Amino acid sequence: MSKPKRLLILGGTGDATELAIKATDIPEVEVTTSLAGRTRQPITSFGNTRIGGFGGVAGLIDYLREQQIDLLIDATHPFAAQISLNAAAAATTMHIPHLMLIRPVWEPRAGDEWIEVESNTTAAKVLPGLAQRIFLTIGRQELAAFAHLKIWFLMRMIDPPLPDTIVPPGKILLDRGPFSLGNERSLLQQYEIGAIVSKNSGGDATYAKIIAARERRIPVVMVQRPAVPAGEKVADVESAIAWLRDRVSK
Repeated sequence: MSKPKRLLILGGTGDATELAIKATDIPEVEVTTSLAGRTRQPITSFGNTRIGGFGGVAGLIDYLREQQIDLLIDATHPFAAQISLNAAAAATTMHIPHLMLIRPVWEPRAGDEWIEVESNTTAAKVLPGLAQRIFLTIGRQELAAFAHLKIWFLMRMIDPPLPDTIVPPGKILLDRGPFSLGNERSLLQQYEIGAIVSKNSGGDATYAKIIAARERRIPVVMVQRPAVPAGEKVADVESAIAWLRDRVSK
């Protein structure tokens, strides 16, 4: 029997977890999932799991070499731009087949009132005068961009902000998706939310807030995704599994 192919999945998303589960069902594949370790209680995947950064491109290259990785799938969050750039560079250097699993962006629909911006900094600039109570759903790492505003924020994140973070005025809500439409409707009503700031993450887990905003006819300041590196890309787990099976059979 031939030696199994070693697959490294760069994870941290629901898609990555689903991919790891399905990949472990392929007998010819040995799966390791790497998590950045930014959340206190990450959802670990099937197969082997490592937690923590690699130390840039050079560190990732060393890891790929030491662990004799044969295949690399980047299934990180669409806004995890640096690790995606590092993965593409390391895979190219090591001549390892590399795939990016990138869920499709949300597209505005009839009834949506979106203000599309390129960054959180730009999002903060458009908020004055838009609403006095805003639902901020960007995670905990970039809160400081909004801290100078005289606006009340409902801030939802998985883990509390780090001790040295400058936090905007308002309320912190610790929770992990997926979120139901009923939940999002209730939050917007309970806290009298007049606008939402959201990253265009795509997927179903956090889309309910967009539907709830549409129903209440409140604006959504939508932060657009960073550019992704060149390379092979798929939009769903099944396509990633098909790519994997194809590489294993060669």
